[in-house]
Amino acid sequence: MIDVKQAAQLASQYFAGLYEGPAVSGAQLEEVEITEDGKYWLITLSYPLAEGGLLNLNYKRRYKVFKINAETGEIMSMKIRKVD
Repeated sequence: MIDVKQAAQLASQYFAGLYEGPAVSGAQLEEVEITEDGKYWLITLSYPLAEGGLLNLNYKRRYKVFKINAETGEIMSMKIRKVD
């Protein structure tokens, strides 16, 4: 069984393997949760995303939730998490 620290590291590594640039270097751990049945870790990472034109760049954070098998450490899914 993997612990929360291992789950967070796996999510970060998976994210870094898929994306490049400022998103990866600016990724932050936001939330961790284990499902009620203890089978999955849900790890939320945030990352910066530039919006606007060349003269008016505005960075907002976006969020991804990773579902990780708590027994094997396998990444089961990555989803967009909307925050109001």
